[in-house]
Amino acid sequence: MRVAVVQLNAQDVVEENLARVHHWIAQAAAAGAKLVALPENFAFFGEEAQKRDIAERLDGAFPGPILSALIASATKHGVWVVGGGMPERSADVARPYNTSVLVDPKGGVAATYRKVHLFDVSLADGTSYRESAATSAGSEPVTAEVLGVGLGMTVCYDVRFPELYRKLVDQGARIVTVPAAFTLTTGKDHWHVLLRARAIENQMYLMAPAQHGKHPRGRHTFGKSLIVDPWGEVIAQCSEGEGFASAEIDFAYQDRVRAALPSLLHRKW
Repeated sequence: MRVAVVQLNAQDVVEENLARVHHWIAQAAAAGAKLVALPENFAFFGEEAQKRDIAERLDGAFPGPILSALIASATKHGVWVVGGGMPERSADVARPYNTSVLVDPKGGVAATYRKVHLFDVSLADGTSYRESAATSAGSEPVTAEVLGVGLGMTVCYDVRFPELYRKLVDQGARIVTVPAAFTLTTGKDHWHVLLRARAIENQMYLMAPAQHGKHPRGRHTFGKSLIVDPWGEVIAQCSEGEGFASAEIDFAYQDRVRAALPSLLHRKW
């Protein structure tokens, strides 16, 4: 299965961001990708109040502009699309979910994952983030089937919680998506290390599409969207700016890794 991760520099104008999404999905599909993953905040990266205003339902019955854009690209190019993180309406109008949505090539919503771990931190450079102030947390791990293969779904800060990835591998995930908007401060030190660790300890492929560059509200993200194999090797990575990286996912190789070093079978709990 050829897969691709898209790297974006999303801003606060939804229509312009979605135009870039259409462009890069088309490019990835033309390169042979059957599964294309977009980063967190792919449709909007701006003020929290505006995020509440654009939050959508994701049940598929009445798709809003963001979900409609994903459906349009998925059906036009015959690909599976992971919309890495978008505002989904919740019971608390002021705090929508940060939700990753999986759309199939027929335009159906195959799965939705509401980000469980919210980014509430104060960094050494003085920057403070309180995602929970404007976002509701999800509570359940989510896996889906893509072309007969188990796909686990996570978002950004989730990568720091290995227990979630254990749950996903127990549910049959062979690939896990990690769409992100990693800060420059944390990304330069932790991005590659964490992703490679999650891949190695669970002997799975990771697809990590990311935001890159400067955004509104003084945000600056790390980029380096990448794909990691079950041995922890980075097999594809974006450079600077927008673009995509693609790789062939080899499940026979994954089986060989798991057979040669059966650490998943040696677990005690």
